[in-house]
Amino acid sequence: MSTDRIRRHAVDEGLSTLGDRIGFVAGLVLAVSAFTGWYTGTGEGVTVSVLGWHSGTLGKLVFVCGVVVVALVVLREFGIALPATVPESLVSITVGVLATIFVLVRLISIPDDFFFAGRGVGIWISLAGAIGVIAAGLLQASDEMS
Repeated sequence: MSTDRIRRHAVDEGLSTLGDRIGFVAGLVLAVSAFTGWYTGTGEGVTVSVLGWHSGTLGKLVFVCGVVVVALVVLREFGIALPATVPESLVSITVGVLATIFVLVRLISIPDDFFFAGRGVGIWISLAGAIGVIAAGLLQASDEMS
């Protein structure tokens, strides 16, 4: 199959491929997870939660990574594809790896401002979304090869 034929086939199918559906959902989860509690701590009768967005630049970059993945899928749904020299699966995998690195940095190293807090459920959701983006990119690559 030629590259142009693969691109046309991928554009015609829309969200019917498994890789696109997983990419859309994982990208959406990744973007929304930046607004969930990454760190939580308890005090004297008070529970404090720190959103990923407020954890610094990496929290904001996780949001941007999620938006990029969702935008790629939506643009392809509207018939706008990347140039043939830049496979969308490679872009998805790269963005997923970057998001995974960003989340792992925040998972391993809690910012000093939040010394009182432990890891919350939101950071685990972010990690799952980032790994889901990588899986979606791998599925998209397998669809491009067949």
